[in-house]
Amino acid sequence: MAKGDIRLKRVYEPATEDDGTRIFVERLWPRGISKDRAQFAEWTRDLAPTPELRRWYSHKPERWPEFRERYLAELRSHSADLERLRALARSGRLTLVYAASDEHRNSAVVLKEALEGS
Repeated sequence: MAKGDIRLKRVYEPATEDDGTRIFVERLWPRGISKDRAQFAEWTRDLAPTPELRRWYSHKPERWPEFRERYLAELRSHSADLERLRALARSGRLTLVYAASDEHRNSAVVLKEALEGS
């Protein structure tokens, strides 16, 4: 099964045609972004980390390994949603749009990993 073309992009970067299908993958709407500017095909807040996990992590780098494991465990209960996103990625580029300022340690990175089956 082909993994498809999955990319990550911060919500504060402008949308481009090259993004393909843009899916917003955060639980909370980003500050300072209008719905017109966002240009999301969909907002999948149910795939975002639970509020409890998000608060626990609090973007502390030392908690990243455990956050990643806990979030992957949460994602296991969303197999139908994950498969739907995989299908979108196989049919064209899928861009997961996130709000976090850390490009390497955020929930979209983990979601992409789960979608690619890594």
